[in-house]
Amino acid sequence: MGGQACVFYGAAQFSKDVDFLILAKEENFKGFHAALAELNAIRIAIPRFDLRVLDRGHAVHYRCKAAGVEGLRVDVMTKLRDLPDFSVLWERRTTITETDGREFHLLSVPDLVNAKKTQRMKDWPMISALVEGHYEAHSKEATPPRIEFWFRESRVADRLLDLAARFPSEAAAMSAARPLLSLAITPDLPRLREALDAEVRVEQEKDRIYWEPLKREMEEFRRAERGLL
Repeated sequence: MGGQACVFYGAAQFSKDVDFLILAKEENFKGFHAALAELNAIRIAIPRFDLRVLDRGHAVHYRCKAAGVEGLRVDVMTKLRDLPDFSVLWERRTTITETDGREFHLLSVPDLVNAKKTQRMKDWPMISALVEGHYEAHSKEATPPRIEFWFRESRVADRLLDLAARFPSEAAAMSAARPLLSLAITPDLPRLREALDAEVRVEQEKDRIYWEPLKREMEEFRRAERGLL
């Protein structure tokens, strides 16, 4: 659900850790902890692994020590901001199968794009790359859901101009949901670029507001773990 998924999609070259979204069920946690044991993974930060904590949106962090994966960081969550429950995400997932039969389950590109709308500036170029890669892969089979996705999530001004010229009726229909599309229809490239930058700031503020109470809880977890409560 993170950088490794972006690597699979060709939107990133490298990621230092592996981020997992897992189904919040006890039997599933048993398999997860068995995998951690095989990786000789230890928790490296707060909070502790707790279903109630995960359900509020926190992540639990581990570092692997087993041979071959020394230093690999593993982060796990069960809930993502502004994304549906695991069962819906699983239904929409992308599965990549290697020649040896191994399967890798990734968040779908639209879901991964939403997951990457964070305060971190490094995530936004990956969003652009994900949408551009999706367009390049599917532009010759432009179904209505794909066109809607491109208009909703493209972060490249020139691409939006091209889309508005190619799909004018869809651009007009989508402009109510994403007003900056009117600047692609006009077109007004300088103002469109400014609007795209402003859109990033709005999303970053939404992410900051979401994490603010969780950060306060993190401080409580730290004090409790140090025995100060």
